[in-house]
Amino acid sequence: MEVLPVAISLILCYVLGSIPTAVWFGKAVFGMDVREHGSGNPGATNAFRVLGKRAGTIVMLGDIIKGLAATSIATLLVRSNVIAAPDLVTYKLIFGVVAVTGHIFSVFLNFKGGKGVATLLGMMISIHYEVAIACVLVFLISLIITKYVSLSSIIGALSFPFMLMFIPRFKTGEPLLIIFGLFLFIVIVWTHNKNIKRLVHGDENKTYLIKSKKD
Repeated sequence: MEVLPVAISLILCYVLGSIPTAVWFGKAVFGMDVREHGSGNPGATNAFRVLGKRAGTIVMLGDIIKGLAATSIATLLVRSNVIAAPDLVTYKLIFGVVAVTGHIFSVFLNFKGGKGVATLLGMMISIHYEVAIACVLVFLISLIITKYVSLSSIIGALSFPFMLMFIPRFKTGEPLLIIFGLFLFIVIVWTHNKNIKRLVHGDENKTYLIKSKKD
């Protein structure tokens, strides 16, 4: 392993993760700071509420790309013989976690940021895209049923290590992936602590992915 390229890559991953997609996009396109509206959170969910579905989708894709791009740097380092091929998953995990940390503690927002769900998804896609897709399906089904983005995010995050451990198709020989999955779940719960309190008190905002006549 060459230390300097890895160190530069870590800094790059943090900066990538720190890009406040919702804030910059909202200001550039709508002349609006999403932090001053809705929940005040500079993330994709609030962008959906404040800027609309199309803009929210663009913001969400931007955040996903941040996680995907950061983890993909590890692949470039393997191809450049900077790190050994057997260490690829380990470095993908490290680079991805650094990007998510950047999203949650953005250097561009005085070390404040979003909840990291979309960036984590991008990281998951790079590491194990089949499980990532399955987790998205779990999230969507949960959102349709419960109408709570926060609760669905927590359930989707929990499904990642669950699938790696118990679903035969997704079982992995990489224990580190399972540890990461559990870490991912803990991070999602931690970043949604305020939402959990609102859920307990019945004050959490609902999101209607599929609207019925009754709704």
